[in-house]
Amino acid sequence: MRRAALAIAALLLALTVPFAAPAAAATQVVMMQDYAYSPAALTVRVGDTVTWMQHDEAPHDVVTTSAPVAFRSPRLSAGQTWSYTFRQPGTYSYYCSVHPDMRASVTVLPAPTTAAPKPATTPAAARPTPARTTTAAAAAPPAATSSAATPPVASTPAAAPATEAPAVQQATASTPPTLSPMLLVAGLVTGVAVLCLLLLSSRRE
Repeated sequence: MRRAALAIAALLLALTVPFAAPAAAATQVVMMQDYAYSPAALTVRVGDTVTWMQHDEAPHDVVTTSAPVAFRSPRLSAGQTWSYTFRQPGTYSYYCSVHPDMRASVTVLPAPTTAAPKPATTPAAARPTPARTTTAAAAAPPAATSSAATPPVASTPAAAPATEAPAVQQATASTPPTLSPMLLVAGLVTGVAVLCLLLLSSRRE
């Protein structure tokens, strides 16, 4: 029961760990003014959007010359804007097809990686302990030997408890060995049998 409670507590702790929120996409602005792009060199990240704002009387556009993904904007008149969202990292070099001297570039960096939350560690008390196998600490005690005057029939009752002694000792390996009640009964029966034989022999004499 205690292990189940600890496991549920660890699960709730893992669910309540706050996850790092992904970085919000940013929007950068490039001015098209005085027949130039400003800034001429811009650095953004994957997922960011760049907006070009046209302030000149003459039309301008944005056309890539070398880029991982080519794009081309329509010709923009004064006051118009055009936006593009970068999905692939790399360097995007572009110019104005109407005025080829207008050149600039955008460097796109990979998106920042967010660190994953650390998994909740299970308390040591909730970890399952390996099962331990117990072996018999000692061999079974030797069976009591009968005297020479005891007939073979009288020694047979003691043979059965001798085979059961290892099973009893294996079950109680952690406690000191005790004398089996069956051995006491067998010894008592053997003593009675020996006494009866002695009485019968004395009467015959």
